[in-house]
Amino acid sequence: MLTAKYRTEQLKLSEQIEQRETRLSQSEADVNNTQKWIDLIGKYSAIDELTAPLLNELIDKILVHEARRDENGKKIWDIEIYYRFVGMIE
Repeated sequence: MLTAKYRTEQLKLSEQIEQRETRLSQSEADVNNTQKWIDLIGKYSAIDELTAPLLNELIDKILVHEARRDENGKKIWDIEIYYRFVGMIE
């Protein structure tokens, strides 16, 4: 009886350890990516002009959604910009 409870508790604790290690790894990756972003954007603290090399270095992808019309009939496009290392910033 105690052995079964002990095994159950051990399995539970092993699962918790695995979940926490996974979260820790993700957190470390997030910190690493954030530091990479800070280093990258630090090079461009005073941007005077948008150039192709600058955009290629800073931006991972740009998504332009299908156009829709507002209540006045004007076309509106939703645009999402995903930056390198940090993703989309809202």
